[in-house]
Amino acid sequence: MTISFIWLLMVGAAILSGLSSGQGPEVAAAALEGAGAGVELCLSMAGALALWMGVMEVMRRSGLSHGLARLLRPVLKRLYPDFAQDQDTMDAVSANVSANLLGLGNAATPLGLEAARRMAQRSPGVASDSLCLLVVCNTASMQLIPTTVASVRSAAGCATPFDILPAVWLASALSLAVGIGAAKWMARVWR
Repeated sequence: MTISFIWLLMVGAAILSGLSSGQGPEVAAAALEGAGAGVELCLSMAGALALWMGVMEVMRRSGLSHGLARLLRPVLKRLYPDFAQDQDTMDAVSANVSANLLGLGNAATPLGLEAARRMAQRSPGVASDSLCLLVVCNTASMQLIPTTVASVRSAAGCATPFDILPAVWLASALSLAVGIGAAKWMARVWR
C-alpha cells in the first residue's frame, strides 16, 4: 500500500511538473511511449521465461535436475544440518538451488516456498536458523546462467546478452558468501 502511494506521488509530481512547464504534450507522448515499451518488454520476457521454464521441466523429466540435486546434496547438508535426514525438504531445497543456479528466479520461487513451508513445520510461528538461511540463500542466489537478465538485455536490443557472465558470477558468489556468513554469524550471536 505504501509503495502504491509513493508511486502515485511520483507520477503525479512528474505530470504536474510537465504541465506547469508547458510540456503537457511531451509528457503525454512519453507516457504512451513508456507504456508501449513496457508491454513489449513483458511480451519478450514472457517468451524467454516460457523457454527456460520448459528447459527446467525437460531437466526434471529427464532426471538431470535430480542429478544436479544429488551433486548439491553434500553442500546443502552442511548448510542445513537440521534437515539433512529429511529427504523431502532437502529435495525441495535442492530444486530451489538448481533453479536459482540456472537464473530462473520465477521458477525458483515456488520451489523455495515449498522448502520454507517444510522447514516451518518443525518450528511453527518462529523462523528457525535454517529457514532464515534459506531466505538469505534464495535472495542472494548464485547464478551460473542469468537467464532473466540476459532476456531483458536481449529484449532491449543487446547483440551479446550473455557477455555479463563473469560479472554476474563474481557478484552472485560474493553476495552468497557474505549472506551465508552473516546468517551463520547471526545464528551464533542470537543464541
